Amino acid sequence: MKKLQIIVPVFNEQEVVDIFYEKMKQILSTCGVQWTILFVDDGSSDGTVSHIEFLRHKDSRVGFISLSRNFGKEYALTAGLDHADADAVVVIDVDLQDPPELIPQMLQEWQKGYDVIYATRRKREGETYLKKATASWFYTVINKMSKISIPKDTGDYRLMDIKAVRAINKLRESNRFMKGIFAWVGYKQKAIYFDRKERFAGETKFNMRKLFSFAMDGITSFSYVPLKFATWIGTAVALFSFLYGIKVILKALIFGGDPQGYPTMMVVILFLGGIQLMALGIIGEYLGRLFEENKQRPLYLIDKYHPPKAADKED
Repeated sequence: MKKLQIIVPVFNEQEVVDIFYEKMKQILSTCGVQWTILFVDDGSSDGTVSHIEFLRHKDSRVGFISLSRNFGKEYALTAGLDHADADAVVVIDVDLQDPPELIPQMLQEWQKGYDVIYATRRKREGETYLKKATASWFYTVINKMSKISIPKDTGDYRLMDIKAVRAINKLRESNRFMKGIFAWVGYKQKAIYFDRKERFAGETKFNMRKLFSFAMDGITSFSYVPLKFATWIGTAVALFSFLYGIKVILKALIFGGDPQGYPTMMVVILFLGGIQLMALGIIGEYLGRLFEENKQRPLYLIDKYHPPKAADKED
């Protein structure tokens, strides 16, 4: 019998952990696989770990990793994939916005020979127009900038063959944009579609500041087009300034030049200063990421690890 492991990053999710487990157990019991669930607690400050420990005491197929502090979802997900122990792995959020009911369909596609089956959203309920619009813009921008194609409206929810997981685990960059990493490794991939529901319980841990930082990590991790953009705009401004300077000189030699006004001079100075600061900012973003990579710190630290045990029946 094939082994399937569910990897679930969690952070302050005590309201929904138990409900998620019951829902998942109900669905997995019909899939004809040996299944386990591995929760990865990302430094929760509520009772999330206590709830998981209770589930583990009740069912040995439940295990958990507790990180030493809050590292962020991308790193919690990395910790789970590093400790994956199955023929196939499903990555899913605990909030039940991504329906576990898709797992049997994912398993069917996996048995047909697909290595990665990812879930793409047709609709996104419970999200503001601004969040949906910015998400759409982000996918459009990053796909135009990068050399890989990242599926639009697709989160982390997916099933992966263990060979794809092992390939992902070889990528150890500090600035982790998992959606890009999933796409970069390739293999035979297929999309399945669903309508995303509102969050079942609790509150989202992403705000606009975190989403903007997440977008910047994605763009700078998989594209150096912003650096080229700084070069292009600098070259364009320099060329324009050179041509305009020739015009001023010729006008002064032929017709006599009028003294430049203070407002015009200030506009030019501020414009060029803004362009220079923007270019320095872009360079600084990449330099900061090089600094992080050069330190070679571990991606995460583990406080507790209790692996799940596959069984035909719960304890």
